Amino acid sequence: MNIIVKGIQDKRYERNLQLIADLFFEDSTLEISAEESADAFEIVITVEIDHGFIHARAATVDPELSAFRKAPYEEKSTEKESFKQNKNVVSHVFLSILQQYTGMTQKWGVLTGIRPTKLMHKQRMNGSPAHKTRTYLKEQYLITDEKIKLMEEIVDRQLTMIPDLYEIQEEVSIYIGIPFCPTKCAYCTFPAFAIQGKLGKVSSFLAGLHYEIQETGRWLKERGIKITTIYFGGGTPTAITAEEMDALYDEMYRSFPNVQNVREVTVEAGRPDTIFPDKLEVLKKWNIDRISINPQSYTDETLKAIGRHHTVQETIDKFHLSRKHGMNNINMDLIIGLPNEGTAELQHSLNETEKLMPESVTVHTLSFKRASQMTLNREKYKVADRTEVEKMMDLAQKWNKDHGYVPYYLYRQKNILGNLENVGYAKPGEESLYNILIMEEVQTIIGLGCGAASKFIDPETGKITHFANPKDPKSYNDSFIDYTRKKIDYLESIFPKKPQEDKKARQI
Repeated sequence: MNIIVKGIQDKRYERNLQLIADLFFEDSTLEISAEESADAFEIVITVEIDHGFIHARAATVDPELSAFRKAPYEEKSTEKESFKQNKNVVSHVFLSILQQYTGMTQKWGVLTGIRPTKLMHKQRMNGSPAHKTRTYLKEQYLITDEKIKLMEEIVDRQLTMIPDLYEIQEEVSIYIGIPFCPTKCAYCTFPAFAIQGKLGKVSSFLAGLHYEIQETGRWLKERGIKITTIYFGGGTPTAITAEEMDALYDEMYRSFPNVQNVREVTVEAGRPDTIFPDKLEVLKKWNIDRISINPQSYTDETLKAIGRHHTVQETIDKFHLSRKHGMNNINMDLIIGLPNEGTAELQHSLNETEKLMPESVTVHTLSFKRASQMTLNREKYKVADRTEVEKMMDLAQKWNKDHGYVPYYLYRQKNILGNLENVGYAKPGEESLYNILIMEEVQTIIGLGCGAASKFIDPETGKITHFANPKDPKSYNDSFIDYTRKKIDYLESIFPKKPQEDKKARQI
């Protein structure tokens, strides 16, 4: 679908309008231009400011469609803030035209961002009553009542699990990335490399990771900064050997401050074909009982199609094995919209999940990530259409509600089927604190390991600075000392020494 937008000249609108167009059409192109184009869908948009209001109009000729938006106009201190007002009304009328043109309703309105619940948290922090927040989200972003209700449920659960969520800026969480998997899944773009034949790279990587843990832990101890949660992700953290896992957790306890008081430690075992008794015994030894065992689907043909080299039966067997070895908080991921799957296949997966009843179930909607094998070879993979995907999401929501699971975190992705979302459900009290913290961006997350991303959040201003380690093991091994130093420099800038720390240092 080719779209030409006329009437406005500012090219800064293009990216946002393109993201909205992508909600409706695959492979759409959009350009702000005064040029004529015979094969393009032309939309004329005008913006005027008059008597304290901003007016936006959009219209098309063939077919004849129109939309209008009027909103109060506030004088802003910066041009960037003024443009943001204009962008909102332009987005409204542009979305309205495309909804009329396609007959689709976007339940998330003009939102194209990843973390919609942050909007509701911001209103809560500002003391806005619930009814005013609902009105604000509907009018400002065109979010439907259904999605606003989901946001409310999630925010309530988050504040129940972390009552000090808005006062946790002075602590940090740690993400430790292990960039190895048995095989690479077709939909995956995480930094993950097939582990076979790479034992040398694994050893070198782990040496660098131990160094990062030691130096980061030393700095945290010196500053007296607490760790809220620790999350081992990847890749698959259980792809390494039991001995390597044991040494890594030993390093964690030795280097990090007061690990015994950390609120939560999670190991995303993920792939059932990496879970064995010796590894489970290591987890138990270090008091780690929160893991993920991710089936994604309970149809063997689907697992083969997406490149997972385990069977459905292996998922079930490894779940029971983990329970036997003391894993008391298990998450299981399911993906809606995998190749050749519809509501019948999802219902089968839910029926199988019911036999296991893990503490939490995360329902992902398939996203065609830019560099994944599934995206690069999209013609090979037949996936459900928008209507079917929405039915699958409704089915998953109802199943979770009927079985006593509550939604507690949510995020969205680009190119996600049906413009839907990924939702984490859990038995009340079993929610993952790390998942809440990473999604709501309320504290610094320090990423350690190959491909690990850090988010440095200034406790005073809330400004977010992103920093990523190299994604491939060789680059990581060549530069982990430099990257560790850079991260500590970032930490120094947002957690400056306090006067009493300087005094203590002089006394020593």
